[in-house]
Amino acid sequence: MDFPIFHLDFMGNRWLIAMIAILHVLINHALAVGFAPLVTLMEYRGYLARKTDLEQQKRWDDLAYKFLFVAFVITTTVGAMTGVGIWFSAALVNPASIGSLIRVFYFAWFTEWIVFVGEVILIVIYFLTWKKSNRSDKAKRRHIRFGLILSIFSWITMAVIVGILGFMMDPGNWLSDKTLFNGFTNPLYIPQLLFRTPLAMIMAGCIGLLLVAIFAKKDNPIRPKAFRFVSIWTLIWVPHVVIAGLWYYYKIPDLMIGNLPVALGTQLFQAWYDKLFYVMFGAVGLAVIIGLWTLFNSRRIPKWLMVLPIIGIFIFIGMFERIREFIRKPYVIGEYMYANAIRVEDYPLLQKDGILPHSTFVSVSEVTEENKLEAGENVFLVACTRCHTTSGINSVVNRFERMYGKGNPLNVDAMKTYMRSMHKARYYMPPFPGNEKELDALAYYIKSLQTFPRTIEGAQLNGTPAVEYDIEKIKEHIKK
Repeated sequence: MDFPIFHLDFMGNRWLIAMIAILHVLINHALAVGFAPLVTLMEYRGYLARKTDLEQQKRWDDLAYKFLFVAFVITTTVGAMTGVGIWFSAALVNPASIGSLIRVFYFAWFTEWIVFVGEVILIVIYFLTWKKSNRSDKAKRRHIRFGLILSIFSWITMAVIVGILGFMMDPGNWLSDKTLFNGFTNPLYIPQLLFRTPLAMIMAGCIGLLLVAIFAKKDNPIRPKAFRFVSIWTLIWVPHVVIAGLWYYYKIPDLMIGNLPVALGTQLFQAWYDKLFYVMFGAVGLAVIIGLWTLFNSRRIPKWLMVLPIIGIFIFIGMFERIREFIRKPYVIGEYMYANAIRVEDYPLLQKDGILPHSTFVSVSEVTEENKLEAGENVFLVACTRCHTTSGINSVVNRFERMYGKGNPLNVDAMKTYMRSMHKARYYMPPFPGNEKELDALAYYIKSLQTFPRTIEGAQLNGTPAVEYDIEKIKEHIKK
C-alpha cells in the first residue's frame, strides 16, 4: 500500500516469480548444493587410484572435470541471473513482504551474501586450478580440500535461505517475540533443511548419470564403474529424503495441510488432480529404478534413458515448490502478512476506513457514485493483483464465471456476498481488506470487465482511471 503497484495482466505476478524461482531452485539444488560434493568425491576416487593405476586416475579426473565444467558454466550464468531475478521480481510484485523479511533477516541475508561471494570465488578457483592440481600429490590434496570447502559453502547458502522459507510458512515463536533467533529457528526449518539436502544430492546424481552416458564413451573402461559410483551416490540418499520428507509433512500446520488437496486440485491442474500425487512420488521412484539398473547393468544403457530420472526429479521439485507456496495461503508470511501484502494487524483499521485512504499510489482516495468504476479498479490493484488478473492467467472474471456459469451475466450483489465471506469458504483467500463502499466498487468494476474487457498495463504509479471506454455506457449496461 505504500509502494507503486506492478502488475502483469496476462501472465500474472505470481507466475513471474514462480518461473524464475523454480528454475533457480533446480540449478541451485542440483548443480551447486548436490554437484559440488559429488564432483569432489569423484576427484577423490580418482586420487585413490593414483598410486596403483595412473591411467585410471586420469580417466576419473577427466570425467570429474567435465562434470564440474557443466556445473560451472550453468551456475555462474543462468543460476546467478535467476538468483538476482528472484530479488528483482519479488521486489516488484510484493515489496512490502520483501521489506518485512529484510527487517527480520537482515543479518542472516548479509551472512548468506558473504558466503555466496565466497562460493563464487571458490568455484572459480576450483575450476581454474584443476589441471595444475595434477602436478603433485600435495597439489591434488589441496585441490580436493578446496572442493570440500566449496561443498560446505554451497550448502550454507541453501541452509540460510531455507530458514527464511520456513519462517514464511510458520513463524513460530517470532509472532510473540520478534527476534532473529526466533524467526530463524522456526518449527519448519530443520525438517525442511533435512529434506532439501538429500533431495539436492539425488538431483545431482540424476544429472550425473546422464553426464556419464555423454562423456564416458562405451569403450571407456571406467564407464561401468562411473555408472555404479553415481548410482550408489543417488540411491544412498533416497531413505534420507523419504524420512525427512515425512517429518517435514507432519510438522506442517494443520491449516496448511487442509490446503493441500486444493493445491493439487486447483483449476490449472484440475484434469491431472488424481495423478499429481503419484507423479510426484513416482519421480523419486523412477530415479531409484534407473539407479538400480545402472548399478547392476551398466554396460547396456541407452543415453535417452538417463534423461528420464532428470525429468522425473525436476517435475517433483517444481511441483513441490508450487505446492509449498500455495499451502502457505492466505499468508505470504504466516499469521503476520496476507498474500495481498497487507498485515493482519492492519485489517481492523482498513475495514473501517477503507484501503484507498491509506494507499499512497492510487488515483482516488474515496468511493463516490461518480468515480465508482475508477475506485473499483484501484481497489482491485491494491487488494487483488498479487494473485489475480483481469483477463489473463487466474483471471478474476473467469473465476466468477466458473462459479455462476460461463456466459451468464455476473451479479454485483451476488459477488459482494461472496467476497464478503470468501475466506470462510476458501480459506486460502485473504479476507476482503476494505469497507462496504469499496466492496461495492470492486464488484461493480469486475462486472464491467465481463462485457467491456480491458487490461491493466504495466507498473501503476497513481492507479489507472478507466477512461478507455465510455464510462456512462458501461454504467448503463451494468444497471441492466
